[in-house]
Amino acid sequence: MKLVYLGLGSNVGDRERNLRAAMERLAAPGLRILRVSPVYETEPLEYTAQAWFLNLVVEAETELFPMQLLARAGRIERALGRVRAVPKGPRTIDIDILLYGQAVVRNATLEIPHPRMGERRFVLAPLADLAPGLRHPVTQRTARQMLEAAPHQAVRLIHS
Repeated sequence: MKLVYLGLGSNVGDRERNLRAAMERLAAPGLRILRVSPVYETEPLEYTAQAWFLNLVVEAETELFPMQLLARAGRIERALGRVRAVPKGPRTIDIDILLYGQAVVRNATLEIPHPRMGERRFVLAPLADLAPGLRHPVTQRTARQMLEAAPHQAVRLIHS
């Protein structure tokens, strides 16, 4: 079993329901959710002409290989109505593999650790809540250190 961290976000429809539905579907054979971070409301980055997101991070154990986990995440996104019409645009649900144990994976369809996690407060705030001392397998910086160094983004705690 590998310890994984997944980032979930939603800014279309009932955002909280979308996050819950994604977690329910993730928790299927081969993956067990251990802990869930508090929920944060965050301003959109890059494509800013859209609604704010709700974001959280899930800590889980999995026996799935990285590409299997990516395939499961994609199936869940599609089942919950995700449409990729605008790059970085609105979405019912987004599921990103942030960390997969200490593994480093780089291929045409998947990069772990997530290549932009160190720049995204919407990922780092909930990750630092769950595991402030967790170290990035490449940079060796902790989640808390990455959060402190991340660029500004409005991020507010909704509920724990």
